[in-house]
Amino acid sequence: MMIQSDVLQQSAITHGFFTRQGGVSTGLYKSLNIGLGSGDIRQKVLENRQRVADSLSIAHTHLVTPHQIHSADVLHVEGPWTEDAGRKADALVTGTPGLSIGIATADCGPVLLADAKAGIIGAAHAGWKGALSGILENTLAAMEKLGASRTGTVAVLGPTISQSAYEVGPEFYQRFKDEDTGHECFFIPSRRAAHFMFDLPGFITAKLKQAGAGKVVDMALCTYEDETRFFSYRRATHRNEPDYGRLMSAIALRGS
Repeated sequence: MMIQSDVLQQSAITHGFFTRQGGVSTGLYKSLNIGLGSGDIRQKVLENRQRVADSLSIAHTHLVTPHQIHSADVLHVEGPWTEDAGRKADALVTGTPGLSIGIATADCGPVLLADAKAGIIGAAHAGWKGALSGILENTLAAMEKLGASRTGTVAVLGPTISQSAYEVGPEFYQRFKDEDTGHECFFIPSRRAAHFMFDLPGFITAKLKQAGAGKVVDMALCTYEDETRFFSYRRATHRNEPDYGRLMSAIALRGS
């Protein structure tokens, strides 16, 4: 149910890149769908999120996720959401022990970050739009404001759609090229004329390195190709399925 990275396996930190396995949902959402925005039965989604919290030894009330909008916005959280809290963001950072911060994905890049020495963690949702507009740089900056060191920060990219499954059109390619001609290296021609295969994992890890993260790791897990373990928005789209499940990636500082 949960995949972990050796570089984040430290005594002060608990984390997991959760697969689609080990939940109670059925049909398209089988089985650990944590997407509150999906068409799944809400009670089943809540039970799945409870199982994620249990796996991290965190109270279910202390599993905090944002309302993701494909932005470059980061929120600093210190406890569970209040009813009037603004939740729209694509990354969370915290230094509060016993609080788990997580993000939902289904092809986009889930990035978990930690400076264990400083006791500061982050979780970022990096789709192409967020990665291009600065979500990763902003997450590192927000962690730094809380006392983290960039060179002391580990960043791990979990299950993400791979280049071999990510075909894009000419407008997409041009947008990246207009931003920086150096971005051409993340594209290779596809079999269709004027189309390209985009390396989202490569783009994300390059952005993290350029921003000064001390250690960057790509777990090299493709959401599209591994249907047994992962949900995929693009795979569901190619099959004309009406909806898709969401995966959870979460990290927490252990309580004292």
